[in-house]
Amino acid sequence: MNWNEYVLLLVGLISVVNPISAMPIYLSLTASKSPTERRQTALICAFAVAMVLFVSLLAGEPILLFFGIGLPSFRVAGGLLLLLMGISMLRVSDDRSRHTPEEDAESQDKSSVAVVPLAIPLLAGPGAISTTIVYAHRDLSLSHYLLFSSVIVSVSLIVLTMLLLAPRIVAVMGQTGMNVVTRVIGLLLSSTAVEFIAGGMTELFPILAGS
Repeated sequence: MNWNEYVLLLVGLISVVNPISAMPIYLSLTASKSPTERRQTALICAFAVAMVLFVSLLAGEPILLFFGIGLPSFRVAGGLLLLLMGISMLRVSDDRSRHTPEEDAESQDKSSVAVVPLAIPLLAGPGAISTTIVYAHRDLSLSHYLLFSSVIVSVSLIVLTMLLLAPRIVAVMGQTGMNVVTRVIGLLLSSTAVEFIAGGMTELFPILAGS
């Protein structure tokens, strides 16, 4: 992978994590908290997102091997999941693969919502985990893992910044602006999903590569 691919990886991973969609939920779940508690929640959430992605980067393939799942099959399954998420974002509708109303209601009773449901599964959910695992094994060199780690750190810092600025961003953009951004991210996510599915299908059925 070259530098351009790592930039595309950063953009793709941000699209999957999608901190824009998490901001209204973050504001709702922390409405009764003080500014200091909100900042602490945002910091813990960003750290948890980074940890989940790091675990996926380093231990993703061994976990798949333990369950006897091949990477091509996982790539197709992950692509289908991302495609459903992308279509949901294009329609600006709730995506139950990221969170459910039941989880939101349960989280209202928790003293800390930074890890669950904000970090998991809202931000670092199945889509982000599958994206990390798929991209992680495109190159097995040390430099690739170091650069991928820097991408994960960048994503977590962007999540932290977006959550800290959430009150101002939501006030300035309004619901219409949020919907426009969500649709654009959904289009990017759907395109990434098609690439995943095409790559996985080609590996599962090599005859497709020559057609």
